Amino acid sequence: MPPKSLNAFTRRSALGAVATALAATVGPGSAVPARGAQNPKSREAPRFADPVWNREKAARLQAHVDGRQIFGHGRGSINAVRPGEAVRHLMNFEIISTIRIIRRHDGNYDRMCKELVFYTDPESGAILDEWDNPYTRARVRVVDIANDPYNWVIRDWVGPPAIPGTDSHNIPAPAVKKPFIMQWSELGPDVVVVTEEFNGYYPNKLDPAKWPRESGGPMNQTSEYFRYYIARSDLEDPDLTQLPHNGAWVRITPWLPWMLMGQAPGHIIYNAMFRPHETTDYFTPAVLERVHRLYPQYLTAPTAWYGPSLSSLEHYALEQKPAPPL
Repeated sequence: MPPKSLNAFTRRSALGAVATALAATVGPGSAVPARGAQNPKSREAPRFADPVWNREKAARLQAHVDGRQIFGHGRGSINAVRPGEAVRHLMNFEIISTIRIIRRHDGNYDRMCKELVFYTDPESGAILDEWDNPYTRARVRVVDIANDPYNWVIRDWVGPPAIPGTDSHNIPAPAVKKPFIMQWSELGPDVVVVTEEFNGYYPNKLDPAKWPRESGGPMNQTSEYFRYYIARSDLEDPDLTQLPHNGAWVRITPWLPWMLMGQAPGHIIYNAMFRPHETTDYFTPAVLERVHRLYPQYLTAPTAWYGPSLSSLEHYALEQKPAPPL
């Protein structure tokens, strides 16, 4: 059985998002059949408490360890929560990413990624360029999420929390390394689950003094919850260069800045399924058309490290302008 007290890990320090291998058209529990499952001699017993084994499985959850890129794809809904009223379904969203991992000289991995998020109409599926805010009765301009790059290092030890806007590529190893152990559990005899949980409270890159209509306040409170569902036969196959999985992701976050909700009470919830793919075949036609037209560079993952990696709020602060006052 897996150990019961295992460390969670943050989006920037290990598996990630948007994402990370963000992608899904099938739900948890329908893991891909194992390749080579008919050869019992190729089985390798899990070593849940071994940080090197954890690093190798974390890398394979992201992409191929032989340097081939993989596509992440996810779909889900966005719901709004406000005090004193029912939860409201606002819109849907679709996530794509391209991910590549490269082994470093010390055996750890550079995990390099480009990621996009598009917001979609829940009825037609069309990508939203404008949106009628039901709370303010105003039509607002929708801003895609486009993060290039969004990188981190997968190590067999736990690094310090990432500092926004800085590059964590070559941080020195501490004198005493905290082993990197993912949070494992078993869902019956055939499925193993990795859980990642992150609860953050940090300064908001959108200062409300400058961004009164976009900013939720001086501090940003967010939570992210990931589940990766893996067939045990795949987990035990040492020949796999990439680890097939199905995933679920929930993010609780303040109002999106382009909603122009300011510090109004409430928040939104992203809820998605995700899965990695070898091709773009599972992207919806509308998303694929938009990527080819506006973001063609996002179809190729980085081949070498560059940065720093910025969050969507950091990009918003750099690329957008404050909305005019009411």
